[in-house]
Amino acid sequence: MLAVGASLGATAVPLEFQVRDVAGKPLADAVLAVQLAGQPGRAAAGAVAQMAQRDRRFQPHVLVVQTGTAVSFPNFDTVRHHVYSFSTTKKFDIKLYAGTPARPEIFDRPGVATLGCNIHDSMSAHIVVVDTPIYTKTDTGGAARLDLPRGTHRLYYWHPDLGTPTLREQELVVGAGTGRIELTLRPAE
Repeated sequence: MLAVGASLGATAVPLEFQVRDVAGKPLADAVLAVQLAGQPGRAAAGAVAQMAQRDRRFQPHVLVVQTGTAVSFPNFDTVRHHVYSFSTTKKFDIKLYAGTPARPEIFDRPGVATLGCNIHDSMSAHIVVVDTPIYTKTDTGGAARLDLPRGTHRLYYWHPDLGTPTLREQELVVGAGTGRIELTLRPAE
């Protein structure tokens, strides 16, 4: 359980997160998502996101979307790509293409979809699908910020170094003040 307390006059409490690995190194691209009671789990109709291919790389390396989001896969390279995922969260296969495929892929189950390119083995990325509109990723220093209401919530977190396609979760108690949350992520054993 994580607990935060102090005093703040507004209803939203700013929380600073610091995410590190077991050696103390800050982790960029760690996903943090908070589920509040009564909030919608699915994205609003028409929600869209983009996982681009540029310089024979997926951009971004980690994309976070809410359940029900349509993700397009534009190819900005001069070579064609063949994007796929065999993950249980979302299986799809977009054969060799240039430009942007005609239809996006709908990510309708929470979890992590690992992507690859059948032509360029070094290309990989992840789409993390969460059942909440409250999410963020850490910056290069392993830091992130979320403004949350007071109360007891569920914190979900994930990073590629964890070695699992499952988001981890724990209780998050937000008190009346500004807080700092330190998370040390341990790989799956």
